[in-house]
Amino acid sequence: MSAVAVAAGVDVTPKAIEKIRQTFKKMGVEGGLRLGVLGGGCSGLSYQFKFDTQPRPKDNVFNFDGVQIFVDPKSLLYLHGLILDYKESLMQSGFVFENPNAKKNCGCGTSFSA
Repeated sequence: MSAVAVAAGVDVTPKAIEKIRQTFKKMGVEGGLRLGVLGGGCSGLSYQFKFDTQPRPKDNVFNFDGVQIFVDPKSLLYLHGLILDYKESLMQSGFVFENPNAKKNCGCGTSFSA
């Protein structure tokens, strides 16, 4: 059984929730968004960010206004306190990871070191 948590461990802004919901609908995807950490990237660790049909047995499941976020226990060690946001500007738009555990971030924003 997966643990169900609401707004604990990781947080997702309303703008990011809406963008995830729109993307699910556009792609015809059902399930949740998997957030994780993988070894590699220019700073040592990189963020995993993909759609998944259902949580794995040991996943932490975070529910934000009907949008489910799945995080495996090992990744949660690096993502605890993370805020996932979606930002738009004239230059670029996309998801932004605000991770208090990151001691160093790369320029692209998709990898970090802890």
